[in-house]
Amino acid sequence: MDESFFCLRTRERKRLDDSHSNNGLLAARGEWESADNQVNSQSKQILILNLMPTKLTTERQFLKRFAAGTTDVTVTFMYPASHQFKSLPQAVIAAHYVTLADIYDQYFDGLIVTGAPVETLPFERVDYWRELLVIIDWAQRHVSQTLFECWAAQAGLYAQFGIAKRLVAHKIFGIYRATNTDVKSPLINGLSAGGLLKMPQSRHTALVMPEQLPNGLQVVADNPQVGPLVLTAPKQHAVYVTGHPEYERQTLADEYFRDRRKHLPIQLPEHYFATERLTTVDYSWQTASDRLYQNWLATLNLAKVGY
Repeated sequence: MDESFFCLRTRERKRLDDSHSNNGLLAARGEWESADNQVNSQSKQILILNLMPTKLTTERQFLKRFAAGTTDVTVTFMYPASHQFKSLPQAVIAAHYVTLADIYDQYFDGLIVTGAPVETLPFERVDYWRELLVIIDWAQRHVSQTLFECWAAQAGLYAQFGIAKRLVAHKIFGIYRATNTDVKSPLINGLSAGGLLKMPQSRHTALVMPEQLPNGLQVVADNPQVGPLVLTAPKQHAVYVTGHPEYERQTLADEYFRDRRKHLPIQLPEHYFATERLTTVDYSWQTASDRLYQNWLATLNLAKVGY
């Protein structure tokens, strides 16, 4: 999919009362409802640090997940000022995203830090690493809870607990179900029975988990094949999700065929295609992903009172 600001393969206009955007590329194009004059005082204010190169796609994925629920959400999209994105002109991103400096004195109910295609680099070699550490520190005082996803989950665990990552021989790629869950965690409400929590994974690295978890870190859901899926750290007001629950039906297929076209080593995503002809996807994680984000939004109220 062409991520040019001026070209989209499809025009997908979204007018839903419970998911609005303060800024972003979709709102600028009129393809998602702007928050202007639409937000009630009870709307959850969510800040998303969008590190993905596919800016438009990632915006749509998160907005659609929030729109699928019953919680009123207003999203503000943010980018790291110290990074030069290759997928879009910097001026376009700067015009439609905020930086930390723009919102430094503001407060948000939640912060989401997305994945990023930098997982094979040492953390300290990522050009916006220092800025990310500043944002994580800022969030401790300005955000009720931070949700780190995929690479960002590894980055957050490294920054806050010193947990390292390692390269894996074969890409972790597919849909994986949680076989063990903490039934007491509100994040797993409605997802604890029978492997209901399923999650897309697309990464070349894995966490190096210590035999004994650091104090304050809890594994909420895991899979014996790929490791922890969800972890929490109440003192850090943080949730770490090692996959991409925001991914849509075709996302892994797009990644698979993209890598095939580039002649990159890639295996079929596990537990994903419904037919051998690779024409149909088993969208088995949709309900679980929608529920996981709604559960996370619900915990933001708990975080305000010391959860």
